[in-house]
Parts: sequence; C-alpha cells; structure tokens
Amino acid sequence: MKYASQLTAALMMAVVLVGQYAQAQDATPSVDEIVKKTNHVAYYQGKDGRARVKMTITDKQGNTREREFTILRRNMDENDGEQRFFVHFHRPADVRDMVFMVWKYVGKDDNRWLYLPALDVVRQIAASDERTSFVGSSFFYEDVSGRGIDEDNHELVEVTNDYYVIRNTPKDPSRVEFDAYKMYIHKSTFIPVRIEFEKGGNVYRVGEALKVEDIQGYKTVTKARMNDTNLGLDTTLEYLKVEYDLGIPDNIFAERFLRRPPMEYLK
Repeated sequence: MKYASQLTAALMMAVVLVGQYAQAQDATPSVDEIVKKTNHVAYYQGKDGRARVKMTITDKQGNTREREFTILRRNMDENDGEQRFFVHFHRPADVRDMVFMVWKYVGKDDNRWLYLPALDVVRQIAASDERTSFVGSSFFYEDVSGRGIDEDNHELVEVTNDYYVIRNTPKDPSRVEFDAYKMYIHKSTFIPVRIEFEKGGNVYRVGEALKVEDIQGYKTVTKARMNDTNLGLDTTLEYLKVEYDLGIPDNIFAERFLRRPPMEYLK
C-alpha cells in the first residue's frame, strides 16, 4: 500500500510538472513585450551598423529605376532610445552624393536633414513630411529609421503557429495617412515579415520581408519590398552587405558631414 501511494504521488507530480511545462511553452508575451522586441530586432541590433543597399523602383507601367546607397547607424544608448542615421547615395548620377541624416529620439519628433548636391542645399525635413516618398520610392522617410512605438496604440489580435499579429492605431491620426496597420511578427525571431496599412477598410500599402539571414549572430532582413497602390509604386531593397559593431563614431552624424561625407565609413 505504501509503495502504491508513493507511485500515485509521483505520477501526480509528473502530471503537474508536464502541465506547467506545457503552459510555459504556450505562454504568450504581452503586446508591449512583442512590440519592444520587434522594434529592437528591426532597428537596434548591435551597437552600430552599416549596410550597402540596392533599391529598385517599379511603376505601374513596369518601368524601373535603381538607386544604390549606404546606411550608417549608431545607437546612442543601450535602452533602444536615441539613434543616428546617415544615408549616402552612390548612384545613379542624379542622386550621387545626396545625403539623408536622422537624429532619432523617443518621445519627441526626430530631426531629419536632406542634402541636395545639385543645388548645394541642406533642407530640414519637417515632421509633417516624414510619411512622404523617400527618393521617389514607395518607402517613406519614416521607414528608414522607424516609427516610434509610443506613437501608436497596440493590440494583439491573433496568435498563429508562426506569428503574433498586432494591430496598431495612431494616437494622433492627423499626422498620418493611415487608419491602422497590422504587423505579422515571426514568433521565434520577432522579425515583422508582413505589414499591412489600412485606410477606409482597404489595405493600400504592404511591406514584406523577402529574405532573412544570420549575420554576426543577428537575424537580419536582407531583402524587403514595399508595394503602395496609392503611389502606384513597388520598391525592392536588396541589402548587398550588412555589418554590425564597427565602432562608428558619433561625431560623423553632424551637419558639417552632409557636404563632405566620411568616405572611410561609406566604402
């Protein structure tokens, strides 16, 4: 009898432990945790980064244009907060040496500058222009450095075998052209593999991660696409070379370097 009681107790304990393990495995992070991890993977991996990017823009008639540029990025703190971005264009000739620079903040508007070498003019981009076409593509200025997670309300609307599906609605609708956007976030990597922007109940703008690679231990999107039916444009970004933790100094993200870019970091 004593042995039977011990065996029963052991079996009951095993059932409890298995149940606890299954519950832990099935536990879903909070929507805030998902959004923060997704934002980190998309924009903050490594202390800094450099990417050589080929952009292909296709219009409704099937005509294509290409751009090639280098993005430099540096995190200014360890809490996924302030950042610096420097985008230098290599080709074609009509955009060669054009520079787009961002000082990204949390809780206030970013500072953004555009240097136009043909006119030798530095233009500051207003917050109201952040959601406009970036160099004639279907990507927006805001897409380059990312949208602040505090600008939207976030709701976890679905959990599938592979994805967390989050619906985001703007806190200030007057500043954006969309009503909401839905993100399909891969559960193991927290990469947003698909983003759908909605207006009036219709999806008009879709972003997709087409290829993901492991680079220096970081899961990295190396090919992406943005289709915008309002603009009538389809744009593909191919990341030809991506590097992390290069020790990029913060002093190159200054207005004086717009006209004389730090070429040692742009090769």
